[in-house]
Amino acid sequence: MPSYAEKITALTQLLKSSQPAFAFTGAGMSTESGIPDFRSPGSGLWTKVDPASVSTLTVLKKDPQRFYQFNLPRWQSYRQARPNTGHLALAELERRGLLVGVITQNIDGLHQAAGSRRVWELHGNLRECYCLSCREKDEFAVLVEKVGAGEIPPRCRHCGSILRPAVVLFEDRMSEDYFQAVQVLSGCQLLLVLGSSLTVYPAAALPEKARRVVIVNHDPTAWDERAELVFRESIGQVLGDLLAELDGQSG
Repeated sequence: MPSYAEKITALTQLLKSSQPAFAFTGAGMSTESGIPDFRSPGSGLWTKVDPASVSTLTVLKKDPQRFYQFNLPRWQSYRQARPNTGHLALAELERRGLLVGVITQNIDGLHQAAGSRRVWELHGNLRECYCLSCREKDEFAVLVEKVGAGEIPPRCRHCGSILRPAVVLFEDRMSEDYFQAVQVLSGCQLLLVLGSSLTVYPAAALPEKARRVVIVNHDPTAWDERAELVFRESIGQVLGDLLAELDGQSG
């Protein structure tokens, strides 16, 4: 088995020789920013609560009190989080022309906050909300303010129908960013899969689009045996050491 240092060297060479390259990030990308993931045994949110009971379009419409009582506090906490070293490293790799951009399952906006310019948000975002009827958009803060004032469900100021967050809920169709990501991955030579369990479809099928895949995840994934390299270390450590190796080779 190669050592960690040897794998970092191999990753560096792979990234330099396999263009275009993209990053694909899951909940594990943001755990170092204090945001818990969803499926880690014992700590993942969906190991404690059935998402079908709190985070679906049906619950939003039939029991908006339960929907917002459960989801809004955690979404607000996401909005308070700050990018970690992994997010910053991806932005730097994009700046150097070694990554085309980031495809993410996360809704926290931390890639953009870190400086990533090209980000495809497969599961939506916490910057906006929109009306279920007229589809008019507004800032997420408007929804927060209305719920905080006791307006549940929050109502659209244009037509009076229900406002909802611009996140992809269970039962929703995938976001437009998902379909764009499928297109931009055509010809992808290397996909860095960072902090994703690769169990949520259809997003988990995106590695099929890449010629080569590298996995950085604490727990095993279904892709480990097909990956060029697999790291169990933290994303911040691996990407930080990758940048250091790139700097060392260019120095």
